[in-house]
Amino acid sequence: MADDEGRQRRHHFLVVAYGVQSHVNPSRVLAHRLTQLGVDGSVLATLSVQVAAHRRMFPSVDGDMETTDGVISYVPHSDGLDDGSTPKDAEDRARRRRASSESLSTIVSRLADRGRPVSCIICTMASPPVLDVAREHGIPLAIYWIQPATVLAVSYHYFHGYDEVIAAHAVNPSYEVCLPGLSRPLQIGSFPSFLVDTSGSEMAKAINDVFRELFEYIDQWRPKILVNTFNELEENAVIEMKQHLDMFVIGPMVGSSKEERIHLFKHDDAGKKRYMEWLGAQLDKSVVYVSFGSITKQTKKQMEEIFRGLQQCGRPYLLVLRKDGLDDDDDSHSFENNAHSQGMVVDWCDQLDVLSHPAVGCFVSHCGWNSTIEAVVSGVPVIGVPNMFDQPTNVHLVEEEWGVGVRGERSSDGVLTGAELARCIGLVMDEGEKAMAIRERARALKELAQAAGNIDGSSERNLLDFVKTIKAHDTFQ
Repeated sequence: MADDEGRQRRHHFLVVAYGVQSHVNPSRVLAHRLTQLGVDGSVLATLSVQVAAHRRMFPSVDGDMETTDGVISYVPHSDGLDDGSTPKDAEDRARRRRASSESLSTIVSRLADRGRPVSCIICTMASPPVLDVAREHGIPLAIYWIQPATVLAVSYHYFHGYDEVIAAHAVNPSYEVCLPGLSRPLQIGSFPSFLVDTSGSEMAKAINDVFRELFEYIDQWRPKILVNTFNELEENAVIEMKQHLDMFVIGPMVGSSKEERIHLFKHDDAGKKRYMEWLGAQLDKSVVYVSFGSITKQTKKQMEEIFRGLQQCGRPYLLVLRKDGLDDDDDSHSFENNAHSQGMVVDWCDQLDVLSHPAVGCFVSHCGWNSTIEAVVSGVPVIGVPNMFDQPTNVHLVEEEWGVGVRGERSSDGVLTGAELARCIGLVMDEGEKAMAIRERARALKELAQAAGNIDGSSERNLLDFVKTIKAHDTFQ
């Protein structure tokens, strides 16, 4: 595509991500994939996160400077909380929104002045400041839905007429609700936590307010919706939501195990060499990999139960326990020092490389969507121990819809006991009929995921179709 003087026009995507691990990695993969669709640099991509997250992503970069990995650029924006603190109340959140909008608006103007005008802004999930900036500058906006299409369907219908029936039964986790796009009723206990919160949590209220505004924006402005899933994984939900939204299914956006990834936690080559060599010394499909993500913290009692369960099952294990991953004053190294001879404890790891290793036989996970879809891509059975956000729904998909794992049930005081963990590990790793069926289904989904993500796969074609719609928009401006 050329301009009036015959010069090749470049299309520039500004991807704005919330500065946490679960948003940054799929956003980076998307930005990279977008540039690969261009010819001779005709598609550019810039990834922007808050200043505090940018500093953690690039600790060796001076201050808050723009940087590049040779493929995409990284430009931080300020949310007014550059020290990484969180807003305390609605007034703080309003100030944060204003600061983010002003900073992102400045970035858009600065990129235009440099000859790199933004053709489209893409934001992860719900980002009110980005909605403001897109309207202000008249730039097309796309929403990057980094949770499953099923959660998109549940959230959409919640804000389109189902909120009252769901709220009326929110205290009954076993109550079933039938929603369009779901192949079976969904229990209240498997809904995204913020939609069925009964504690009066300020966080849940804030998230609901943000999502309500998002769907009002979608209804009015009809932005493109990019969903990190693939058709064969959530066919019913995809078909349903395409009736309501201008949606493009572009997953799995997990990158390649050969690609360098962004880590917001300390991760060095020496540490990786140590755990990868340890995995290499284990038998195929023998290792229990345990990681509860980048947000959830564990109590001392919970960690003691996890160690008890791992010891009881008698299998080698790799356990991720961040230094800040305990919900009290206990030192994570005290657990590391007491690890049993069959296991290894690390502060953080390159999860996709671990899941791709032939020694890993199952994944004990909180079931955030990144972790869930990485397990699917790697063909690894899952033991889901959900905590919040979309995690309960993801575990429902793992166990009830796909049959690639089981849910670990917590006790009445909210703890996954060692006995329950050992039971679940046996269910997915022993030689029983159920375990064999889970492993076979995991292998089958892995093949479907790889086919969808290939260069000529369905998701890659969908992403190209999305880019073409943005180019068409540019043509008629």
